[in-house]
Amino acid sequence: MNIANLSAKLLRQAATIKDKIDGLQSELNRLLGNEVGNGRTVAATDGRKKKRTMSAAARAKIAAAQRARWARVRAGKK
Repeated sequence: MNIANLSAKLLRQAATIKDKIDGLQSELNRLLGNEVGNGRTVAATDGRKKKRTMSAAARAKIAAAQRARWARVRAGKK
């Protein structure tokens, strides 16, 4: 169906339906908390999460804590 072949009445109906859809989409975004402000919504992602990185100091601190936990376990077995 080509838009040039539609009558004015059908175009008005299509515009009315589009306005209703936009209003419902805005309400849904507001209910779900996706609205940022000024009527803008958060951009949809492609499903992938952002890769988190950890500093070398944080990794060293976690490794030291794990070594200490294993040392306590091994000390309890003797």
